[in-house]
Amino acid sequence: TRAAAGMEQLAACWAGGLVAVGTAPTALLALLDLVDAGHPPPAAVVGVPVGFVGAAEAKAELCRRAIPYLTVLGTRGGAALAAAAVNALAGLALAQARLP
Repeated sequence: TRAAAGMEQLAACWAGGLVAVGTAPTALLALLDLVDAGHPPPAAVVGVPVGFVGAAEAKAELCRRAIPYLTVLGTRGGAALAAAAVNALAGLALAQARLP
């Protein structure tokens, strides 16, 4: 899929970063396959693809990995949830950075 192809192109860039997947289960599965194949893992994954075809399975696979992650089990999720999670994590990081 285009989502999986996009993940292949980004694999060299995500080491140490946060990867968010909100719409395509195939993108999350491609990310996991690439890490399994030896690409460096991201620092964390927000994996909340939505849908009845493959979403729950992709999230279950994410839970089996040793990568820090945030997910919602089952078929719910989506781009809005992924964006909200990234914004919340960024807010926590900024608040933590401001501590003396």
